[in-house]
Amino acid sequence: MPDKNKTPVAEKNGLHPRNKHRSRYNFDALVLTCPELEPFVSLNKFNDQSVDFSDPQAVKMLNAALLRHFYKLSSWDIPEGYLCPPIPGRADYIHYVADLLALYNYGNIPGGKTIKVLDIGVGANCVYPLIGNHEYGWSFVGTDIDSTALESAQKIVTDNKLADVIELRKQTNVSGIYTGVINPGELFDVAICNPPFHSSQQEAEQANMRKQSNLGKAETDKPMLNFGGQNTELWYPGGESAFISKMIYQSSKAPQQCFWYTTLVSQKDNLHNIYKALKKVNVFEVQTINMAGLTHKNS
Repeated sequence: MPDKNKTPVAEKNGLHPRNKHRSRYNFDALVLTCPELEPFVSLNKFNDQSVDFSDPQAVKMLNAALLRHFYKLSSWDIPEGYLCPPIPGRADYIHYVADLLALYNYGNIPGGKTIKVLDIGVGANCVYPLIGNHEYGWSFVGTDIDSTALESAQKIVTDNKLADVIELRKQTNVSGIYTGVINPGELFDVAICNPPFHSSQQEAEQANMRKQSNLGKAETDKPMLNFGGQNTELWYPGGESAFISKMIYQSSKAPQQCFWYTTLVSQKDNLHNIYKALKKVNVFEVQTINMAGLTHKNS
């Protein structure tokens, strides 16, 4: 019997008003859309339907179900060891970017494939282009330094017949972020990025182990590698602040080729250094948007 004393889960008010994931997951509906999810669904300690969020396979299947149910994808998968992103948070970034584009469009969100978005670090999951195209019809260029990630993303694009609106490019310059992937004369409406926020592999592994502990896994001295993320997804020398500072410098070399350069910022303490870097290159406009516990930096 359900526990009459438990507190119902409220709507996720921290998410963007247009985010499809503000309500708690309806597992009955998700299983109808994606029957492969059913073996992973069970009652949790609150007698609610849920999945074991410490089980990478369960999380991956939940993602597949969400993408199929809400974004009409017929196929989605990622290789073992690659980042399995939380869909609600990824959708939030897309919706805030839409609001940003509306600022200089008389308050109207521009839609359709003429709106061109550059996704830096598209990853094996290709989630931002998938959500952005479904929600607003935008076209995307996704870049990555990892060949395996690009192969996975390309399979997702091909299987879902999205090749006319999602293009993938290999970043062959290990020091490049925008350099080498924006073609001469090419124009973008907005660039997005979810940068690596750890400063070393050790720091990333420690964070992974803390996450396992918080999810109720037994204490361990080994990180959970399955879908935990590759090095290029998780860490960069100098961490998030150094990566974004490089982004700012390289974007200043192509100021006319993208209307808005944006990035997520996971740690508020990094904003001081980011503002300093922005001031050095004399950007035209800066906006900081607080979103669902993350700070989203736009310039």
